Amino acid sequence: MIRRETVSISRPPMVTIKVIAVMALWSACFPLITVGLDLAPHITFAAMRALIAGVALVGVAKTLGRPVPAGRTTWLLLIVAGVGATTLGFLGMFHAAEYIAPGMATVIANTQPLLAAALAYLVLNERFGTAGIVGLAVGLGGIAVIAAPGFSAQQSNDHYLLGIGFVLLAAAGITISNVAFKYLAGTVDPLMAAGTQLLIGTIPLSLIAALTETPSDVTWSPTFVLILLGLALPGTAVAYWLWLSALETLPLTRANAFSFLVPIFGLTIGIAFYGEVLTISIAVGASLALIGITLVTRATGTERTALDDTAEPAALETTAAS
Repeated sequence: MIRRETVSISRPPMVTIKVIAVMALWSACFPLITVGLDLAPHITFAAMRALIAGVALVGVAKTLGRPVPAGRTTWLLLIVAGVGATTLGFLGMFHAAEYIAPGMATVIANTQPLLAAALAYLVLNERFGTAGIVGLAVGLGGIAVIAAPGFSAQQSNDHYLLGIGFVLLAAAGITISNVAFKYLAGTVDPLMAAGTQLLIGTIPLSLIAALTETPSDVTWSPTFVLILLGLALPGTAVAYWLWLSALETLPLTRANAFSFLVPIFGLTIGIAFYGEVLTISIAVGASLALIGITLVTRATGTERTALDDTAEPAALETTAAS
């Protein structure tokens, strides 16, 4: 008797949808953060966001019976990811809002794919060729074109260098954490990994908030609760779960290139809901960002990585005689 078994494997289009969804969720966080910063101390706000997201993810993972991370190396990577993405990432971006305009922050933050590509080349042995490098540069150039009209606002800001420093701190933390996430991908359950790193990163954030702020200064209101839950659940918990599950399949450099979509999505939200105007610089910059993403995607698609070499076909047919 012949037994036939079919095993379905997630194909790249679905993984791409996951990454695009992550960027859309992250871009939706920006207007919520802007409003929320007037209602709570910055680091306290960031710590609450991370704590709620982490508890939600770990709670769901435990309910579904997902395994707890095990092993010294796994926990070391989770600590690196938590301190990088959650502690440094949230600390840098929430503090930067005090000193720097969104346009400048967007451009500096989007150096992260370039930094991550260099680190992925050295640590993960990812290869993306000249076309990939050009694509990253074109994408960053597109973001610069979009943000250029806002640069003049920095001339009256005496603390913009401090703001730039905070954004660079966040970009460095996220870069390191993404490499740790890529190492973890496929070895730890995405729900459990995302939640655990958020809880780890919450600990230093909470200590900093307790030492430098007055957490009781939060203005509790229905508006703030909705903002906090929107940031913590879809904006953080769902986004990180999708991000880690996508990294199980995609090379880090290719996945990271989609971060050039974040300001484009953000501007789309502004145009649709806040009366912002579609300008020539926005149109040109968005086009360049999309071209950059396309170049990186094609470049990383043609280069063989360790992941590509071990990828399974869309269906496996096994036969056994009995």
